[in-house]
Amino acid sequence: MKNLLLSALAVFALGCSSAWAADPLVAMQEAPVASWTGCYVGGNAGGGWSHIDQKNVGLVNGTIDDPPLDYGSGSGSGFVGGAQLGCDYQMDRWVFGVQGMFDFGDIKGSHVITAFPTFNFEDNVKELFTVTGRAGYLFDPAVLGYVKAGGAWAKVDSALYRSGPPQSLSQSDSYGQLGWTVGVGAEWKFARNWSVFGEYNYMDFGKHDVTYTLAPGAGGSAGIVSTKLTVQQAIIGLNYRF
Repeated sequence: MKNLLLSALAVFALGCSSAWAADPLVAMQEAPVASWTGCYVGGNAGGGWSHIDQKNVGLVNGTIDDPPLDYGSGSGSGFVGGAQLGCDYQMDRWVFGVQGMFDFGDIKGSHVITAFPTFNFEDNVKELFTVTGRAGYLFDPAVLGYVKAGGAWAKVDSALYRSGPPQSLSQSDSYGQLGWTVGVGAEWKFARNWSVFGEYNYMDFGKHDVTYTLAPGAGGSAGIVSTKLTVQQAIIGLNYRF
């Protein structure tokens, strides 16, 4: 009798274990996240904020302003949007990569020139291009936090206006300026080949000298204006990974 009960319990236990293993809710496992190693291409959009400081450092005829004449400062804001491409390499929980990003911009700003209150200076950051290295840590197999740093380039349209009435354009200029950038962001790989990200970037383009004629009637003297430009950028984007 004892042997019969033991045999019955063994058969019952074996049947329960077989049924448990066959249960699809228990057997089902979450699909593993694919490696971050590979390349990607995508698009981005967001906002940009600029800040400009200006000083007149001298005249074209050789006269030096010492100390430089303060021309004031101004801030701007506007839309940015563009594309990025890059490649990553995963080492355990660390991800390293390189990236190129290009954005069109419409970051407009203006300010009154302190030394000449009848003149306004306007600037518009039209293009931004960065080449950066990127290093990140996987807080989750699908969630990457990262920092980035590298070189930056900006195209800026500027204009000097005589404030009215009547308002008139005194002079305009368009120039490119090299600088550097640092940034921080997070990226979520929501599917095998797709990820979304959000990031903040700071760019410093140093100083650029532009020649403007503030008072054509005063001997035709032209001033050399030193312009220091910084840009901040906050964007979200989508990447296709391959």
